[in-house]
Amino acid sequence: MKVVIDTNVIISSVLSPKGNPAEIMQLFDMDKLQLIYTDDILAEYKRVLGYKRLNIEESTQSDLIGSLQARGTLIAEPPASAMPLPDESDRKFYDTAKVSGATLITGNLKHYPDEPFVKSPTDFLCTYRQ
Repeated sequence: MKVVIDTNVIISSVLSPKGNPAEIMQLFDMDKLQLIYTDDILAEYKRVLGYKRLNIEESTQSDLIGSLQARGTLIAEPPASAMPLPDESDRKFYDTAKVSGATLITGNLKHYPDEPFVKSPTDFLCTYRQ
């Protein structure tokens, strides 16, 4: 199953190792999910993981990024869609999921249109388990 994972889910998986985002990352680690990402998405993961206020150890950051790169699938940047979004910085996730036929997993549903391929971590896990 192909997925695009919003940065907030990646961060939540590190900060709360027993929550739904962490379970999603465990599925990824077990090769049950195929992460689709672009260079822009990876750059955002790196940037946000490095925020001092999050206090994420450098070794944790580099291990996570290394795992995402080793197991994920890098695709070319998709052309920007015309879909109106409240936060333009989210476009890279939306467009990547749309173009690749992946599910977009986000903790910020209000930032995206109400489309079947955009799911919260809880909704994604419910669908995945069925």
